[in-house]
Amino acid sequence: MFKNYLWLVIFVCNMAFAQSGTYEIDPEHSFANWKIRHVVSKTSGTIPNMSGKMEINIEDMRRSTINVTMSLLDIDSDHKKRDSHIQEEKFLNTEKFSSIQFISSGIQMKDERSGIVSGVLTMGGKEKQMDIPFTILGFGDDPWGGYRIGLEGNVDIKASDFGYSWGLKENGPLGDKIEINLLVEGKKK
Repeated sequence: MFKNYLWLVIFVCNMAFAQSGTYEIDPEHSFANWKIRHVVSKTSGTIPNMSGKMEINIEDMRRSTINVTMSLLDIDSDHKKRDSHIQEEKFLNTEKFSSIQFISSGIQMKDERSGIVSGVLTMGGKEKQMDIPFTILGFGDDPWGGYRIGLEGNVDIKASDFGYSWGLKENGPLGDKIEINLLVEGKKK
């Protein structure tokens, strides 16, 4: 009986050790999907080019960090003309501000799989403290011999908080609120 218990303790400790560590964000499997009011409906798209790293301490997630950069040069609304329009100076001004960055400052877990990551989001040259609810989707081996973590986060931001005024016009063609769904997959280093 003691032997079985000892093996269980060793197994659990090894799992925690396997899950903790440095993860590089996989740009081929990580996305920021967005939605915004457009005239009387909504339009949506994705930011497919995400990079960064996560330091995961599964035994004390408060000691974990997440740093992410998303390139706005690759924004994709499935409409090339609109994508070019979004990047213009009067909207995202990607010539001057080509990326969005999030640097975490703390993580509070609600339970084993969900929590809130706090940090600074930089967009359009402006910084704003954000709290992003997230869920750990899982840990596991991948088909290529690596080990991965999957996370999902959802947050709404106001474009006006980052200096964009196009969403403030009453009954304007675009809304101020941008709904963002983050799907992040990291490869353990």
